[in-house]
Amino acid sequence: MARTTYDELLEAGVHFGHLTRKWDPKMSQYIFMERNGIHIIDLNKTLAKVEEAAAAIKQIVKSGRKVLFVATKKQAKDIVAEHAKSVNMPFITERWLGGMLTNFATVRKSIKKMSNIDKLTKDGTYSNLSKKERLMIQRERIKLETLLGGIADLNRLPAALFLIDVKKEHIAVSEALKLNIPTFAMVDTNSDPSNIDFPIPANDDATKSISLITGIIIKAIEEGLEERKREKDDEAEKEAAQAKAKADAPETAEGKRARKAPVEAAAAVEDDAPAAEGSEE
Repeated sequence: MARTTYDELLEAGVHFGHLTRKWDPKMSQYIFMERNGIHIIDLNKTLAKVEEAAAAIKQIVKSGRKVLFVATKKQAKDIVAEHAKSVNMPFITERWLGGMLTNFATVRKSIKKMSNIDKLTKDGTYSNLSKKERLMIQRERIKLETLLGGIADLNRLPAALFLIDVKKEHIAVSEALKLNIPTFAMVDTNSDPSNIDFPIPANDDATKSISLITGIIIKAIEEGLEERKREKDDEAEKEAAQAKAKADAPETAEGKRARKAPVEAAAAVEDDAPAAEGSEE
């Protein structure tokens, strides 16, 4: 079953590209026509690409890995943050810090600093500080939460990136490229799709378009998580059934001999042991 339809894409305005004078020639393969000075995206290709991206991202999540969502443009940040939270995936919606992936160890230190501030407030140390110190710590905590709150639970590099507007998020794309991290992205007619592993030709400015495409990706992630859970449950049931069958199985003659062998050997050693000193012969 298709994850979306041509009509849904049309209604969301996914087909509207940028002005023809702002286009990137590398997007020509995804452009259907030009109307009133605006490029129109070929929705048949969008349908095919979104299906391909959803299937690939589902397999990544099914293997137990994380997908990092990146959307710092105004009209996308709230939509992406809300969707990412619904499936417990990390996200960046404020500002991409240079080295977020290539210098991940340093970023982890900042996240740890944020958790240390939280510990101060819980163990009572925070209340013993001066008003000025408390204010400084509070401001730093808010700043860290704004920038890194979405990746607080990310303990290792993500397995993939999903981006809105690759032109705006070019630093994230270049870092992912250096580390060979697969990238999934909504690519508009003014962007270069050549560095994206799974480009989805779509309008990356309209909220309806962003919401529809992101929703499809989230649905694929949900499917991957469900399948992973189902496989784990099936495996646990199988192991429990095997253990029960083993416990209920009648003991074979060979098993009895194996169980008696240590007891008989111990008895033989005891019989062969020399009498204690001072005992009567």
